[in-house]
Amino acid sequence: MTTALDAADAIVYDLDGTLLELAVDWDAVAEDVVGVYAEHALIPPTGDLWSLLDAAADYGVEAAVEETIADHERAGASASTLLSLGERLAAGEDDHPAAVCSLNCEEACRIALETHGLEGAIEAVIGRDTAETHKPEPESLLAAVDALGAEPERAVFVGDSESDAVTADRAGVPFVSVADLLGE
Repeated sequence: MTTALDAADAIVYDLDGTLLELAVDWDAVAEDVVGVYAEHALIPPTGDLWSLLDAAADYGVEAAVEETIADHERAGASASTLLSLGERLAAGEDDHPAAVCSLNCEEACRIALETHGLEGAIEAVIGRDTAETHKPEPESLLAAVDALGAEPERAVFVGDSESDAVTADRAGVPFVSVADLLGE
């Protein structure tokens, strides 16, 4: 592992695309969420899934949109595929206190971790529905760091996306790309 990880007191991992790959067709999820708006005789403000989620409260369909997305995530968590970094974690190659901070719902995160025997390696799980806001806002990452008893500057967030890097920057937590970590 990298020097940044070795120097850290705790590691927070993104889930999907970092430790494992959820078996979710995100385009189909977006279509189903657009369908939720249509069922309520609403014109969706966008076709982008996460923007639809963010706008759902303003349109009065937040619970239905959240449940539609979560249904897909839970099913995809059960059929997920373990990635290289997840294999390392499952093999006990890292003894840092660890948490997950994900844009997926907490229940789907827990299902995926249990599916791959990772629940013992992860001390805390923060999904989009666990904290008041979700990535790329910093609260969910800070909640994960706090759950590990670490200070933001002494933790590391490992993720696979620009959104993960932005989240880490906003939270004052050093960021390591999973691609850099694995030398990809």
